[in-house]
Amino acid sequence: MQRIIIPLFLLAFISLSAQTRQDQNSITISGTVLDQDSGQPLEYATFVLQEVENPDKVTGGITDLDGKFEIETAPGQYNIRVEFISYKTYALNNQNYTSSTNLGEIVLAPDVAQLQEVEVVGEKTTVEVRLDKKVYNIGKDITTSGGNVSDALGNIPSVSVDVEGAISLRGNENVRILINGKPSALAGFGSTDALRQLPADAIEKVEVITSPSARYDAEGTAGILNIVLKKEKTLGINGSVNLTAGDPFNARATTNFNLRTEKFNIFNTLGYFHRESPGNGFSDNTYSQGEYDRIIEDRNTERNDDGFNLNIGMEYFLTEKSSITGSFFYRLSDENDVTTNDNQRFTNATLASRTIRTEDQGEDDNSRQYSFNYTNNFNDEGHKLTADFQYSYDNESVLTTIEENRTLPSDSLLALENIYETETQDDILAQVDYVLPMGDAQFEAGYRGTFEKEVNDYQLDQFNQDTDQFETNLDLTNIFTYHENVNALYTQYGNKFGKFSFLAGLRLENTEMKGGVDSEVDSQALEDILGEDVDLNFDKNYLGLFPTLNLIYELKGNQNISLGYNRRINRPRGWFINPFPSRSSRTNVFQGNPDLDPAFANAFDLGYLKRWPKLTLSSSIYYQRETNSFERVQEETGEVTSDGIRIIRSIPINLSTNERIGAEAGILYNPTRWLRLNGSFNFFQFSSEGSFNGVDYGTDNSSWFARFSSKITLPAKIDFQANSFYMGPQQNAQTKSEGMFSLNLAMSKDLFNENATLSVNVSDVFNSRKRRSFTETQFFTSDSEFQWRVRQINVSFIYRFNQPKDRSQRGRGRQNGDEMEEEEGQFQQ
Repeated sequence: MQRIIIPLFLLAFISLSAQTRQDQNSITISGTVLDQDSGQPLEYATFVLQEVENPDKVTGGITDLDGKFEIETAPGQYNIRVEFISYKTYALNNQNYTSSTNLGEIVLAPDVAQLQEVEVVGEKTTVEVRLDKKVYNIGKDITTSGGNVSDALGNIPSVSVDVEGAISLRGNENVRILINGKPSALAGFGSTDALRQLPADAIEKVEVITSPSARYDAEGTAGILNIVLKKEKTLGINGSVNLTAGDPFNARATTNFNLRTEKFNIFNTLGYFHRESPGNGFSDNTYSQGEYDRIIEDRNTERNDDGFNLNIGMEYFLTEKSSITGSFFYRLSDENDVTTNDNQRFTNATLASRTIRTEDQGEDDNSRQYSFNYTNNFNDEGHKLTADFQYSYDNESVLTTIEENRTLPSDSLLALENIYETETQDDILAQVDYVLPMGDAQFEAGYRGTFEKEVNDYQLDQFNQDTDQFETNLDLTNIFTYHENVNALYTQYGNKFGKFSFLAGLRLENTEMKGGVDSEVDSQALEDILGEDVDLNFDKNYLGLFPTLNLIYELKGNQNISLGYNRRINRPRGWFINPFPSRSSRTNVFQGNPDLDPAFANAFDLGYLKRWPKLTLSSSIYYQRETNSFERVQEETGEVTSDGIRIIRSIPINLSTNERIGAEAGILYNPTRWLRLNGSFNFFQFSSEGSFNGVDYGTDNSSWFARFSSKITLPAKIDFQANSFYMGPQQNAQTKSEGMFSLNLAMSKDLFNENATLSVNVSDVFNSRKRRSFTETQFFTSDSEFQWRVRQINVSFIYRFNQPKDRSQRGRGRQNGDEMEEEEGQFQQ
């Protein structure tokens, strides 16, 4: 790590020294660009300096999130121009500057004649870089039209979504998912499945927070993904209707309605979907012991899912500076998955047995969430107090019927099982944040408490062919109750000295993890099932300090260098520490580990950003060292089924360390009004060490992923977009995975005087989004392929009423209470 970081710092120091010498012969032109109607700053307005004597020599820059610009140039005579889409250009010619000059406030007036052209050239820059995050605006991504939030996340740089929907940030799956800045039932409880039920067009932006400040939870060693949902700010009644249908058959209808006055804002979203998602899998397994030395499995899955979601709320403006917001979210889903598994078993290359296993899983899930917010903006400089309370409840009932029949050498019933699972979860969140600006400096402090209770009721009934009755397997039937309570206090301070900005913070978190098991199994039988020294009733308490530091230095010519450090924690979820085994087949069981402790990580991030008028380059090098890292391993149980198949157990363990180092770069290029290119590349390598039950699970590996997107505006206002993604090969202690490529295509056309948009998109054009992997242990190997969903074609139609396709963000400002409060303007870059 030192071989990389030290040269970078030396390079930065040399660059800064050279720049300092240059600065002695240069002057600075600065100012602030404001909107005429609201007085609000205009971010990303263009400031142009043109030499009078040499008109071909042009320099300039872009305003920051406070509307401020600061350009270094040589003394001379210049023409000045300030431009922003849908605004009249501000021009000032033949200006002679011999010393640094502050132009003060430059006010731009809306250009009514240009407002109808906003949708062609008015897209915001895709990436906004701030002290502790990158913000990606994805509302114009037509390849995800008709898709879900999980689809949209797959198009975000640094983020990857595997074929089963698992989300990774820079190749690390321990990422914290937030909705509007908070843990939410919309994102699911410990699972990303709920993200497949939310439409992609509900997203306004995604914040990729790889170096979180002290304001954020310390949970998630990879970082945080904050999904900010759209919310209308236009006065009056407005809304939209979005209809989608596709093949394999799926249908979605979503409505959005807003009623906004000067005193209140009522918002409502209503959605229904039906989705059929066929998938498939294949595995070729070899065994060193047992009756069979080779088993081939060929799987097909048919999924039929229905879902309904409702979000309704009201924001009431108590005064011009304060408001209260209350909202209610409800989600109901009915899912049915049927998987047919054709098993061929070989002995000495001869087909000895063949079985058909059918798994019919029905799942009913309903979630509801109540949220309340109070915001008081004491003044326009950012002095504010916010308070939030949120209660979430989720009830999930699953019935899985597993039937396995032998078809060779004779027809017979091998097993018939019913698995009943009921999981309920209650979450309470209470939070208070206080922000106090002090000139160029800013002080923040706050409290957050999260209190979770999870109850998992698991019952396995097996069919006894002798009695022709189902009998409950008491060895595996249990009720597991888990509590996780986290209380946190934080404070942070930021300041800006010329071109140098910093934000330093400290977070104190106390974590309490309590678990208990209710089972009818006696103590001796428990030792036989779970092993010795397994504590079924535990109460653990962890107190930790989590410092954060983020620095930015602005270089000449719209470029900056940033450095971030933060300490993070990864807490095991309830199902990871439930000691009772659960299974979805007779031959594979999963067992939690109550001895699992949280993992802790120290992360460093060194970034570089450069903006040109038509191109933006964003890059970083990152390093993370995690102790007590989690690893899910497979091992023998020592048991076999009645027909001679060895039973394999998966269990999570704490490995000693996990080190990860990587580099990423992203480019946004807009050469013309009709062409938009976006690409990113991420390379990382990691090493882990540790052993369990005498087996060494240490490994070294490197991998990479890349994505490229192009968007073309054709005549007749037709948009065409192509998104491609490649995930390089990777491996862990036991499994190697091959590379994977996918391509999405989309086309859209505005209709009815731009009040409607019709789009067609194809997800996974080449049907190549498949996970191919090879697993090798001391007792078996598995060569497998899995495809969660086949190629999808969707047609979407959206109609907007009193809601222009692209809305200027002038007006009262962001909605209080539903969007995560961002670091204040002087600390945003």
